[in-house]
Amino acid sequence: MNIQIYDNLSELNEAFTDWIKELLEEKGKLTISLSGGSTPKSLFDYWSKHHKEDIDWSSIYLFWGDERAVAPTDSESNYKMTKDHLLDNVAIPEKNIFRIKGENDPEEEANRYSSVLEEELELKNNIPSFDIIILGMGDDGHTASIFPYEINLWDDSRHCVVGTHPDSGQKRVSLTGTAINNADNVAFLVTGAGKAEKVKEIVGGAGGDEMKYPAARVEPTSGNLFWFMDKEAAKLLM
Repeated sequence: MNIQIYDNLSELNEAFTDWIKELLEEKGKLTISLSGGSTPKSLFDYWSKHHKEDIDWSSIYLFWGDERAVAPTDSESNYKMTKDHLLDNVAIPEKNIFRIKGENDPEEEANRYSSVLEEELELKNNIPSFDIIILGMGDDGHTASIFPYEINLWDDSRHCVVGTHPDSGQKRVSLTGTAINNADNVAFLVTGAGKAEKVKEIVGGAGGDEMKYPAARVEPTSGNLFWFMDKEAAKLLM
């Protein structure tokens, strides 16, 4: 695992962008699975402000790691957040955008999106493989929309499943660990002091039972696992 710690969110955004630009130059195009949350929102704003022109957006293909069962116009939609903070501001072709349709029946949508991934991505070991999967981590150690109490979904052989938020009961379509760990590169973006305890448990291996958290089970077969963190999230590692 490659751990990168930055003084603030601005430095993290800059470093993460430099990394993506290097990969794009190397590969010529990138398939990227996006995450929701405040840290990606900041990243999207940064791209919209500073990288409209020096990233070839026509060579970027965007997917999502999870989506809530809401309409694309709903304030809780990960797609809407990305649209408002990135897609409306950069010249990315519509044909390069593959959203999870949160307005559909969740189980049917999980099956449909699995088929989309098979059609649009390179297959490795008969499993779709992203160039980059961006992940966040919840305070409870969940990632994508696989929650600790549904840890069995992590190893599901399907590409996508339906997770259920433990408090609200909201349904969410999510990539499984099978799909996540088949990516060429997986990058966690984690910021804020509120994540420090879980970072210590999962990244630092404190406690010894960290595998109960989905975020601890992110182990891409490529070996390319990155943690981009600010110093607040990483403060208990130092």
